[in-house]
Amino acid sequence: MQKTPLESLPDAMPDAIDVEKYVIGTYYAGLPPFIDAREVAYAAAVEQSTGTWIAVPGETPEIRKRHIAKVIGVYEVPQYEYSIPKDLERREYVIQVAFPWENFGAQIPMLLSTVIGNISLGGRIKLLDLRFPKSWLKEFKGPKFGIKGLRKLLGVKERPFLNNMIKPCIYPSAKMGADLCYKAAAGGADIIKDDELLANPGFNCIEERIPLFMEAIDRADSEKGEKTLFTVNITDEVPKIFENAERAIELGANALMVNFMAVGYSAFRHICEDPSLKVPVLAHMDITGAMSYSPITGVATPIIIGKLPRICGSDITVFPAPYGKAPLLKERFLAMAHDMVMPLQNIEQTAPMPSGGISPGMVEDVVKDLGTDIVIGSGGGIHAHPDGPTAGARAFRQAIDAVMKGVSAKQYAQDHPELQKAMDSWGSARTGFEL
Repeated sequence: MQKTPLESLPDAMPDAIDVEKYVIGTYYAGLPPFIDAREVAYAAAVEQSTGTWIAVPGETPEIRKRHIAKVIGVYEVPQYEYSIPKDLERREYVIQVAFPWENFGAQIPMLLSTVIGNISLGGRIKLLDLRFPKSWLKEFKGPKFGIKGLRKLLGVKERPFLNNMIKPCIYPSAKMGADLCYKAAAGGADIIKDDELLANPGFNCIEERIPLFMEAIDRADSEKGEKTLFTVNITDEVPKIFENAERAIELGANALMVNFMAVGYSAFRHICEDPSLKVPVLAHMDITGAMSYSPITGVATPIIIGKLPRICGSDITVFPAPYGKAPLLKERFLAMAHDMVMPLQNIEQTAPMPSGGISPGMVEDVVKDLGTDIVIGSGGGIHAHPDGPTAGARAFRQAIDAVMKGVSAKQYAQDHPELQKAMDSWGSARTGFEL
């Protein structure tokens, strides 16, 4: 009987592989106690690389040696050493699999098809992390601006940026939106963002919206002596999204926004890497919860919101914050921001933009958790201010000034009426979603 060459097995010691040739996936898996986790991992590695559930003639040792995925770690948690409890319903594991990136190339669609494709149908399995080699990352351009570029573009040296999402989310005319844009920008918002629910409908198209918004921004900038970006939402079908991007620049837009999960990573990357689009691009997070919020299936948020948009080229990435209306663990929030800013080979930093029910009283906590290299996102916290959007933006800027001076918002509010009214309205913490 001929032995299978060890090099063609879906198995390897982590110390023995050439890490520059592999993307390494780390998974959670929960299995019945009578199932051999290592055998399941081997079968999954074969399924996601060279073979299927049964041996086929064309899957030769030579093909396997070059293309097969390798299980490089199976770790039980807790790790039983001498016996298994009789009443145990499930054994839980952390499993690592190394995938030859030659199989899928330097792109996201086939990467995801490989690392969480058919195996996503296998029950309790969740992709926790991906380790990318330098050889793979160098094929991506990453953010054109990132945190440093945004600071240079807007002339903001140290403090956090302030973003305002126009609210209501959908409104009937570009003129109405431009008026709200002007008021928020005049109050001190550095970035005005379309809501993710409004892109290019017939009743409020980008051809109408961009000229009016840019005129409003020019007027606000001349009054406040600062520069403002307008991230216009160009989300659409392919190839219309690319046409929207070009048209937006022609109309004078100075930034773009894309619902990246809705259009897909490849379309989003195309927008970010297009050399003719010389403006910052903001990535919005919607739909990601459908992929990530199950604790036992899907893909972890630091991958889909933290790493992948950054690798594709996001200059600013919106992500849920645990201070306001988003149901999110603080640990996950911090992990997403971590993966946006920590060194990542040739890929520049993405500016984290915590968002979702943030009010001025929460600014101190946001900065304490993330530092000052962030974009603070606020919608209702600006537009619902008792004295209107201009006062709402001023309240946020006052809260930011307080943090930069090392003064509490409560104390700073005593001499700043806009901040005081915001604190009176919402305090420093809010949970839940109010209709």
